[in-house]
Amino acid sequence: MKHSEWRVVAEDVNERIDKVAAKYEAELTRSRLQTLIDEGSLLVNGKPVKNNYKVKLDDFIELDFIDDAELDAPAENLNLDIVYEDSDVIVINKPRGMVVHPSAGNQHGTLVNGLLYHCTDLSGINGVLRPGIVHRIDKDTTGLLIVAKNDKAHLSLADQLKDKTVNRLYYALVHGVMEHDYGTIDAPIGRDVKDRQKMAVTAVNSKHAVTHFKVVERFKNYTLVECRLETGRTHQIRVHMQYIKHPVVGDQKYSYRKTMDCGGQLLHAHTLTFVHPSTGESVTVHAPLPPDFQNILDTIRKEEM
Repeated sequence: MKHSEWRVVAEDVNERIDKVAAKYEAELTRSRLQTLIDEGSLLVNGKPVKNNYKVKLDDFIELDFIDDAELDAPAENLNLDIVYEDSDVIVINKPRGMVVHPSAGNQHGTLVNGLLYHCTDLSGINGVLRPGIVHRIDKDTTGLLIVAKNDKAHLSLADQLKDKTVNRLYYALVHGVMEHDYGTIDAPIGRDVKDRQKMAVTAVNSKHAVTHFKVVERFKNYTLVECRLETGRTHQIRVHMQYIKHPVVGDQKYSYRKTMDCGGQLLHAHTLTFVHPSTGESVTVHAPLPPDFQNILDTIRKEEM
């Protein structure tokens, strides 16, 4: 872990914090710094800020991050479940428990390790530890994730995510019986001020977040819903479901203490639609529910017959 700290001098006053941080940490790209700021790894006068924060004279800035040079991402044969692949993109059906990219104390068994074994032509925009990674899904969330094989594809997919033209559909089993057949949760998400390891619906240093949902099936104590992400904030569906008092079953971070123990949250990215970076055609891929998720649904249905 690397720690840096400095005070803002007169020549930097009124500059954006990400620009100032880039000046002092030249080894980090602007996008990496912006991610660190979003994650709350950079503090100004002891508090997290947004990327567009304008620094003031004598602001005390602290930054903690893992130096990529200290880490390694060896190629590993992880038998990735590849549901689509061509010369520009790969779409993976990620299993529960797999982390997307290496980090301190977790340098093996990640999706990146498996990608490096499978192919060498991955985009380099996100650096050596995140080659090809355009977006992420949580460790214990299953399902579809798209990876770019070259920088052109990466930029195209990143723009589509920014413009909200990538369609991402998830199945989630949530606690309680939802009253409405469909709805929209429009609530900003930011770092939980009481627990830096969690996200929360908050007005403090938050970002716009929108999740659309519709009921697929109701049970006595649960509801199976389909969620569509309009934005892609960290833990978005999990936080939004908790916010409307229907937390995801199995979620050890945001659900009830007595939530079902199923090895992770029952949240699955089942459909992904994007515009192909080279052909301009719409591509849609699907991934069925993983066996453990399907088995739990089957068990609930049998118990209620």
